[in-house]
Amino acid sequence: MDMLGQPTIVQNRAQRASGAGRLSARRVEGKTRISTLFQEGCAKLRFPVSSGTYLEAVMINSAGGLTGGDAMQWSFALGDHCAAQITTQACEKIYKAVSGTVATVSTQIDVGPDSYVAWLPQETILFEKADLKRTLNVNLAARARALLVESTIFGRKAFGETIETAQFSDQWRIRQDGRLLHAENFSIGPQAGSSLKRPALLGSYHAVATVLLVSPDCERLLDPARLIIGDQGGASVWMGKLVARLVDFDAYHLRKRLIPLLGLLNGGEDLPRIWTT
Repeated sequence: MDMLGQPTIVQNRAQRASGAGRLSARRVEGKTRISTLFQEGCAKLRFPVSSGTYLEAVMINSAGGLTGGDAMQWSFALGDHCAAQITTQACEKIYKAVSGTVATVSTQIDVGPDSYVAWLPQETILFEKADLKRTLNVNLAARARALLVESTIFGRKAFGETIETAQFSDQWRIRQDGRLLHAENFSIGPQAGSSLKRPALLGSYHAVATVLLVSPDCERLLDPARLIIGDQGGASVWMGKLVARLVDFDAYHLRKRLIPLLGLLNGGEDLPRIWTT
């Protein structure tokens, strides 16, 4: 009751997932080691033992998925002469959002001179009426190298799921030595299903992956990359970068080509074990 004796209406607000993870690394005795680590909310970072000189970081969303109003922020910084592979514990699932709400995932990666980063998250799965805004910003020093991948699955085919209504925005900004090297904006929705079926987008496919390699080795890797990709996608090299896109019917068939492609482009290092188990 309020001061005038009138009943008070209490509105329950839905609980939202929020997480932030920050990691910096430096070279110590020939190996990449953690310098600073910060974890907050549902964002966790774990570090499997690696046989190589690189640091392996596994991102975990302990909330088990994202829906409208949830927010995840990741930040990584590598010092000089470092090497790191960053992946996820599992596929990130984006569930139905309440109208007017959006899930956000933002990632910032800074890479020092003569360092290498492999950004290798597992697939993002969008469910019906999902709403996701994702951003990836990478700043590379003049002699830094990077391998970046993002895979998106529109509904799980094995469960008979299809996407008709959903919204998805994906923005990449990759800079090297302060110069914009690669930029792309993808946005679809709210009638995502009809748009995705267009031949210029996915057609009859439901899974897509974008791969970007920034390395002096790009040109010599182009023909082997195209051989792995086959007819369901393509690859090009220009301005010191290799860009590849792959499409397929589902995540399983996409991985059958994506894993060999990432293995080819990953500078001779094994992929994180979680990708193959």
